[in-house]
Amino acid sequence: MINGIPLYWYLIVSAALFCIGLYGVLARKNAIAVIMCVELMLNAVNINLIAFWRYITPAAISGLSFAAFIFVVAAAEAAVGLALIISIYRNTRSVDPEKIDSMKL
Repeated sequence: MINGIPLYWYLIVSAALFCIGLYGVLARKNAIAVIMCVELMLNAVNINLIAFWRYITPAAISGLSFAAFIFVVAAAEAAVGLALIISIYRNTRSVDPEKIDSMKL
C-alpha cells in the first residue's frame, strides 16, 4: 500500500477513466471531443503504469520512463490531430467525423 491506498483503487479509477474515454470516442460527433477522449484513455494508461511501477518495483526507473514516453506520444497526437482538424475545417466547414468520408477535400 502507498500511503494507505490499495492498488485496486488505482485500477478502478483507471478503468473508469478509460471507459469514459472509450465511450466518448465512440459516441461523440465532434472531432475535437474525440481527441480529448483519446487523451483521457492515455491518462488512464499512465495511472496504471505508475500504480504498477510503484507497487511492484519502486526502485527501478522504468515506470517513470514509460509514463514520460506516453506523455510525449499524447502531446504529439494532440498536435497532429488538431492540425488535421483545422485543415479539414478550413476545407469543409465541419468537424463532424462522420461527414469526412473521403480523403480528397
